Amino acid sequence: MLKNVVFSHFLCNFALVLVKTEAIVLHTLKYGESKVIVDMFTKSLGRLSFVVSVPKTNKSRVKKQYFQPMTLLEITCEVRQRVQLQKLSDARLLIPYVSIPLSAEKLAISMFVAEFLYHGLRSEQCNEPLFDYIADSVQWLDAAGEGFANFHLTFLMRLSRFLGFYPNLEGYAEQSVFDLRSGCFSMQVPMHHDFLPPQEAKLMMLLMRMDFSTMHLFQLSRHDRHRIMDVLLLYYKQHLPDFPEMKSLAVLQQLW
Repeated sequence: MLKNVVFSHFLCNFALVLVKTEAIVLHTLKYGESKVIVDMFTKSLGRLSFVVSVPKTNKSRVKKQYFQPMTLLEITCEVRQRVQLQKLSDARLLIPYVSIPLSAEKLAISMFVAEFLYHGLRSEQCNEPLFDYIADSVQWLDAAGEGFANFHLTFLMRLSRFLGFYPNLEGYAEQSVFDLRSGCFSMQVPMHHDFLPPQEAKLMMLLMRMDFSTMHLFQLSRHDRHRIMDVLLLYYKQHLPDFPEMKSLAVLQQLW
């Protein structure tokens, strides 16, 4: 009887499920001489990590260039419960990018977004609306001819809606402050130090008015754009524990 219980527990922990799903590459790390570890956000299963053999020839169906950050893939994978690194059976490009690989500005934005999502979605489970938002956003960036300088700011602001802490517009007034902890505007200064004074609260309000189709209408100076990014990072650090510094931010700020 005891043997049967132990065996059943083993099967439950290591049951194999073959899944075909769309995925977004977030991060790739070399693993030994011939493999890489690839972190992806998948549409059907949320965040997953894979160990992938690096192909030595171009004839391989799974190509090394598929694992660049923010690449959209359709993958087939073998998923085992409670296994940290899953096995990738097959991968193909879902939607190839046309302009992102050829534009230094767009490439810098996509690398920053990928790094941000790599940290921000560490424990994210299946969330199809979030996946669609990310996939649609990066396709918008790829198709944009101009007017995308505020893309990363708009993307992060609207991303917070899917993660559950989009700011509350109620209570906004000309001299209100913005409480970073509660995500609310208020005329009362909170008892803690995690808030924005009225002048910077206006930047948050301005950002909440932007979307991809209208953000080119908001003329921001380099200083304003950098300060808004600082405010956004402060806000995310309040709501996502142990959120680190962004290594790719320096490159992005040099371009914008």
